[in-house]
Amino acid sequence: MSALPESLSRDLESGRLTEQLAEIAEEASALILPYWRAGAAVTTKADDSPVTEADQKAEALILERLTALYPGVQTVAEEACAADGTPDAENAFFLIDPLDGTKAFVGEREAFTVNIALAHGERVLAGVISAPAMAQTWRTGGSGDKAGAFSRRFGETAWRQVRVRQKPDRGFALISHSLGEDEAERIASRFGCAEWQALDSSVKFCLIAEGRYDVYPRTGPTCEWDTGAGQAILEAAGGRVITLEQGQPLSYAKPNYLNPGFVALGG
Repeated sequence: MSALPESLSRDLESGRLTEQLAEIAEEASALILPYWRAGAAVTTKADDSPVTEADQKAEALILERLTALYPGVQTVAEEACAADGTPDAENAFFLIDPLDGTKAFVGEREAFTVNIALAHGERVLAGVISAPAMAQTWRTGGSGDKAGAFSRRFGETAWRQVRVRQKPDRGFALISHSLGEDEAERIASRFGCAEWQALDSSVKFCLIAEGRYDVYPRTGPTCEWDTGAGQAILEAAGGRVITLEQGQPLSYAKPNYLNPGFVALGG
């Protein structure tokens, strides 16, 4: 596997990469918000998942900004893949989900996000998640004394570091809305959690990274653009994302960018 491009490597180490990605994600968030709770038209994609004009416009903006900043670095974006098919992964590539949790967005719930991650081979190296309706962004840092995971409210310039907590005796799980109540309770119990809450989108990774929750098990299908940014942030905060079957770190550049079942864990 070849090295990252020099400018990308330098910005990754200094933390400038995710500072720039955060600006892009927050710009996309500002574009998305006027569509929320405004009766946005919904189209159904080939996989029966919903897409709106907000998804498409946010993705176009993100792709334009990334191409200007890092020309030549591959972009793997959800809506482009839905329209044109999934490309083979190159050495380094950005994973983009312009509106993760579209069902929440259409249902006028708050937990929808903008996800941008950088992967290199099978590893995800950096990530940013913005939650437009929550007015909050999370990102990974750089190397050395700039390492870690960080959060800020929209409009703020300072970042605060976040960290996972040690799981209490009565752990608290976050569960996908796609699960029924009995199944959610069974899965939460499997991972040592006496309580659980259903929540949409990649914000689940961020809330575990902040030390507010403990576990996010996922048995249903997801793609790498759904998990890349969240995994990077959670790992930078001291957590893990591992496969359900083998207990290995969730990897990237898989065929069609499809994930197996996984569990995100705090401390």
